[in-house]
Amino acid sequence: MGAGPAGLSAAVYGASEGLRTLVVDEGGIGGQARSSSRIRNYLGFPKGVSGARLAEQAYEQASVFGASFVFMHRATALDRSGDRLNVSLSDDRRIGARVVILATGASYRRLGIPSLEALNGAGVFYGGGASEAQALSGKDAYIVGGGNSAGQATLHLARYARRVTLVVRAQSLEAGMSHYLVREIEATPNVEVRTGTAVVGGGGEGRLQELVLRQSASGEEDTVAADALFVLIGARPHTDWLPGEIARDGRGFLLTGEEVPDGYDWPVERRPFSLETSMPGVVAAGDVRHASVKRVASAVGEGSIAIQLVQGLFAYDRLHPGRPTEAPAPAGSAGAR
Repeated sequence: MGAGPAGLSAAVYGASEGLRTLVVDEGGIGGQARSSSRIRNYLGFPKGVSGARLAEQAYEQASVFGASFVFMHRATALDRSGDRLNVSLSDDRRIGARVVILATGASYRRLGIPSLEALNGAGVFYGGGASEAQALSGKDAYIVGGGNSAGQATLHLARYARRVTLVVRAQSLEAGMSHYLVREIEATPNVEVRTGTAVVGGGGEGRLQELVLRQSASGEEDTVAADALFVLIGARPHTDWLPGEIARDGRGFLLTGEEVPDGYDWPVERRPFSLETSMPGVVAAGDVRHASVKRVASAVGEGSIAIQLVQGLFAYDRLHPGRPTEAPAPAGSAGAR
């Protein structure tokens, strides 16, 4: 489920290994990555590649291997019937499969500033910057956001960057951040906090070079040099349609593997595999998963790993038949293999 980088990667690797593969997405191909005008840190593209081009080529590649796609149809429910998983679509169809990969992603609140959106992936990033941190040695980074995620990203980036500036709309960090993070940020010498401030502009030649900051009280604006901007102003994972037996964190992201808490009705003797959710046979990959690295490369990697996990699930079923109780698949369903 989902045709972003993780879903497309799973489609390519699944179809290339002979699995009957169907990708469902209520929009088109690419997910959040499609909005990136140039991704400059993706392996094999030294001059960068647009998210749209990357998605289109992945779609073509998956199609050549035999993957099928259903677009403009929203998934509305997921349930199990015996050893089959069933996905209900908005047109009342039900699709049956042995394994479902959830790669439905998350919607990030955007800044909505055209000059900065044009530099998405070229100095402007949505997320905490785990993969970009080491490249910031001797450089100046800015973070927008006042929640715990922004605070954690600030402390992480401060280990690498020359200076990190946290830009917060609220008049104090305490308004939206845990006390311990506020204290650590205040004690970090290369971190500056600008409260009551918003990013209202910026730009650069091919890559971010400057930002325009506005003080909310006075309306005064100033232009600052910036090598990177990380935006953490909220994200909503696309998990509202999933059943309650699939475990989530407090923000709705899917818990997988060892993160799945005890107490869920887990009908298998083994523990969940690394990317498996609390519903056996349902795997999560990409931005929808708790604590995932919100980057195209990591989503592609998780999509390929998900297929390796699928093969492991099939092997486990062959060695341990009858898991769970057998039941006929719904009429007209399509298998995953």
